[in-house]
Amino acid sequence: MPQPHRPIRPAGPPRPQRVRRGGGPARHREGRPRWGVRLAAGLSAAVLGSGAIGHAVMTGLDTGIERVDPFKDMKNRPQAGHGINFLLVGTDGREKVGPEEKREYRLGGAPCHCTDTIMLVHLSADRKRASVVSLPRDSYAEVPAHRDLVTGKAHKPHPVRLNAAYAEGGPNLTVRTVENMTRVKIDHYLEVDFTSFMKTVDAMGGVEICTAKTMRDPNTGLDLLPGTHRLTGGQALQYVRSRHVDGASDLGRMQRQQRFVAALIKQATGGGVLLNPVKFKELSSTLLGSVRADRGFGSEQMLALGQAMRDFTPSSSEFASVPIGSPSYRVKGIGSTVKWDEPKAARLFEALREDRPLAPARPGKAVAGRPAAVPVDVPPAQVRVQVENGTRTDGLGGRVDAALRATGFDTTRAPGNGASRDVRRTVITYDPRWDRSARSVATALPGSELRAVAGQGRTVTVIAGADYRKVVPVRAEDPYQGAFGVVSGDQVVCGS
Repeated sequence: MPQPHRPIRPAGPPRPQRVRRGGGPARHREGRPRWGVRLAAGLSAAVLGSGAIGHAVMTGLDTGIERVDPFKDMKNRPQAGHGINFLLVGTDGREKVGPEEKREYRLGGAPCHCTDTIMLVHLSADRKRASVVSLPRDSYAEVPAHRDLVTGKAHKPHPVRLNAAYAEGGPNLTVRTVENMTRVKIDHYLEVDFTSFMKTVDAMGGVEICTAKTMRDPNTGLDLLPGTHRLTGGQALQYVRSRHVDGASDLGRMQRQQRFVAALIKQATGGGVLLNPVKFKELSSTLLGSVRADRGFGSEQMLALGQAMRDFTPSSSEFASVPIGSPSYRVKGIGSTVKWDEPKAARLFEALREDRPLAPARPGKAVAGRPAAVPVDVPPAQVRVQVENGTRTDGLGGRVDAALRATGFDTTRAPGNGASRDVRRTVITYDPRWDRSARSVATALPGSELRAVAGQGRTVTVIAGADYRKVVPVRAEDPYQGAFGVVSGDQVVCGS
């Protein structure tokens, strides 16, 4: 059961290392893991890797799955490609949510019985990559001929918002519509409602999310301060449902949902879940017992999926949204819809069909020994910085200027000397109108002091003090700035 929600504070400092007798941190011989840890990890891998034992671990889990038949009587389907394609659908079902949780997580109101989230997930044939494409729920779509689930009335093909396909024809019409739009053949269908989502997150032990700015949405009750947070199931639901955090509405929410999926993959692959038979069975039991799935997806597929993902890292996943041509395409009788950029969307789905990465590997993305970049609200390239030397150390201003420029800030490349040469603590002065820019600079200079100076203008001034040691690399929290391009999981999870 999720715990009562309170505003979440940034995570505290890491726990100190265990100290052995004689002083100094505990060490293992020759820097290797203890034999017990190696043995446990080896046994866990053997249990899940062995077909016979692995299947024994998963025995009996199929009985609790609620089945749907999304592929019934489907004809003229796209040709199967390489790899496996899942259609992951999140509905606004809240019938099983208790009254206390409904109040706590703002789940009142009548559900629309439509899809709140639609993601196309492709697992590559070599099982080394997962590609996730978000389909906006308000996408302009044309549903094929079908019979209405509620009224029984036969309908001819007609335009709708994509999420209405579920309301009119359930999983079957949703799959047919998505396949018609993408020409990607769906192999498995998974449907998650509010309750199953919360249960799955809690079974994972929560999921770690980080944000560079305060995130509040009065409609969902989301209230996150800047920093890193481990969200319970109910809090995670607030995070993925929030549409009023910024001006991006549903598109911004899709990006947060993608970040959450990336964090979920990181938690599963890095938290030992996939290598621990007990944890894996518990998670599988929770997931399979709370989702609706097609008849072909069960414990055997869960085991195969777990085995495939054992060697995954955050960079093994990549995320994209369908390229948008018009975010407010008006349709008579429907209103505003999201119109895809058809040529770009076609190329995106062609890559999925052909089992190709959605974006080429970025050179230098993972460099051993390089510190992880800290997420900031404003991209460094958009922040103009003037550096001044506030000490008597010759060349300090030049070093700070170069270090800030190396992490992406738009420095003047003309550092000067400050009015005082006895500054102990580095000071950042800024115009209150550019406070978000100043906070991005302060993140790169931990321990610095922020001072508002009315009328200073858009240039942020850094007065380097005697406490200066280094510039911490930073990156824009939102890699989607202006264009909904492909990002890998390691770009959107905490500590990247």
